Amino acid sequence: MSQKNIIPVRPKKRLGQHFLKDENIARNIADALQVENIRQVLEIGAGTGVLTRYLFEKQHIHLTAIEIDLNNVRLLQQKFPQHKGQILHQDALKYPLASQTGEALAVIGNFPYNISSQLFFRILEYRNDVQEVVCMIQKEVAQRIAAPPGSKTYGILSVLLQAYYRIEYLFTVSPNVFYPKPKVYSAVIRLKRNDVEKLACDETLFFRVVKTCFNQRRKIIRNSIRSIVSVTGKDHDLLQKRPEQLGVDQFIELTGWVQEQD
Repeated sequence: MSQKNIIPVRPKKRLGQHFLKDENIARNIADALQVENIRQVLEIGAGTGVLTRYLFEKQHIHLTAIEIDLNNVRLLQQKFPQHKGQILHQDALKYPLASQTGEALAVIGNFPYNISSQLFFRILEYRNDVQEVVCMIQKEVAQRIAAPPGSKTYGILSVLLQAYYRIEYLFTVSPNVFYPKPKVYSAVIRLKRNDVEKLACDETLFFRVVKTCFNQRRKIIRNSIRSIVSVTGKDHDLLQKRPEQLGVDQFIELTGWVQEQD
């Protein structure tokens, strides 16, 4: 296909689009996907197809690429006509993160900065389906997700994702490999589902406890958790700590204690 026949697309600021243009970075992201015993792969935000190309080259996976920008969808379908049925015009925040066949699913993509946190909460919602995630996100968000307890960047996503996934910070990415250039650095991380099928506490309450504590992270937990449970006259060692001091297991313990107070 001649270059002049390719549909021109321009990045849209309202969609937070920064198109990856570096082939080596794209190849490295695609190769970071380990997909052991996983065939179904979903690419979120396929953009202009720089990463998509390397994913379609992997014969052992079945790729579905979703993209919210219709102009990009048309470009992708033009670039990869043999895979037209695997390129869908969809909003990732509404698309079910589960394979159509009921098989385990891997998710990959250059996540738009402005919805990356929402995408991770979506992944958590489908945590029993999504077994692996490889994604490029803002460096600060990647550091936050991978942060250990005690770190200033440790927060809600750190705890919730680490409860169900093993997190690996893979590499940092310069703004120079994007068009247009973002004002911040990016990073690629990999999440692999751990062996925890269900937490040893009420999982809905666990999410609520973690969010409540970190929404008032400067307070000790005794004071921040009052909106969930009465702590008058009651004590527990964890109530005297601040949320960034608690690991996943301690948040599970705290949630179990809150359950017992009802």
